[in-house]
Amino acid sequence: MSNSSYKITMGSLELKQNLSGHRGRVWSICWHPKGICLASCGEDKTIRIWQATNSNWITTMILTEGHTRTIREIAWSPCGNYIASASFDATTAIWDRRSGEFECNATLEGHENEVKSVSWSSSGHLLATCSRDKSVWIWETKDDEYECASVINAHTQDVKKVRWHPNEDILASASYDNTVKIYKEDMIDSDWTCIHTLTSHTSTVWSLSFDKTGERIVTVSDDKTVKIWQEYKSGNTIGISITNNDSVWKCVCTLSGYHTRTIYDVDWCKITGLIVTACGDDIIRIFKEESDSDIHEPTFSMICSVNNAHTQDVNSAQWNPAIVGQLASASDDGLVKIWFYNE
Repeated sequence: MSNSSYKITMGSLELKQNLSGHRGRVWSICWHPKGICLASCGEDKTIRIWQATNSNWITTMILTEGHTRTIREIAWSPCGNYIASASFDATTAIWDRRSGEFECNATLEGHENEVKSVSWSSSGHLLATCSRDKSVWIWETKDDEYECASVINAHTQDVKKVRWHPNEDILASASYDNTVKIYKEDMIDSDWTCIHTLTSHTSTVWSLSFDKTGERIVTVSDDKTVKIWQEYKSGNTIGISITNNDSVWKCVCTLSGYHTRTIYDVDWCKITGLIVTACGDDIIRIFKEESDSDIHEPTFSMICSVNNAHTQDVNSAQWNPAIVGQLASASDDGLVKIWFYNE
């Protein structure tokens, strides 16, 4: 919470369009890396591709027959030519656009239970998946072939989310065991290991997002708090002991008292630095770091909230990576919504 005398400007979130078409809850949305279109997925086992035509968003493609159960999350590859989809059927499907239309050209199997999240590394050469079976899998991609490089059993419960560092091959995961774990490949034995465990949340960590530098992470939880974590390396430490040229992660800010139910998703905008949260109280909230904020004790303020943004739980919210202020959200109410934030 802010204890600063700094005055921060409140903004507004304007609803641009309701996108309907999914049957049942919509679990996840993901922008094309160039921001030119949006993908959504949900309970109806389909992926919809949406694009704006003359300022009106329409469905341009519906991808079916890739999964036999709910599609929990989708991720667009950095090149924009592939979509990975994680499903409750325990598989991850890879869709490619070589023919001009998206087709499912690979199905990744191995998880014992529902696959909850999927994420591409910034290079596009690595894919991460996680599951209710408590494991995180790293897949290597080469010439449209996908090989499991590592199975990591660092969590003790259901793993809810995986996200890659924006610039490096470093992975973070969030879990029902109340922790966030960070992984890196050991160059000596070429295996992936957990190098950090972030503990501060008191209940399930549902989602996380790196800032544009990868030196900070925002996490959200069933404990109704938003936490900011800072990585301290040799050279940016104050009173923190670091050995063996390693680094440590510290929780430097906790935002509490804003959310009244579980926070399901969070996205840290790589352009503006704004943070958006998606909550079970049907509200979308936006937070901004105050300009006089100390990097070691940062201060964030809520600059916008929209009550009844959806009529049921907001499951996903994501900033457009290319268009400043554009935001998409998805909900149990079956809708995808396009918003624009005005400061």
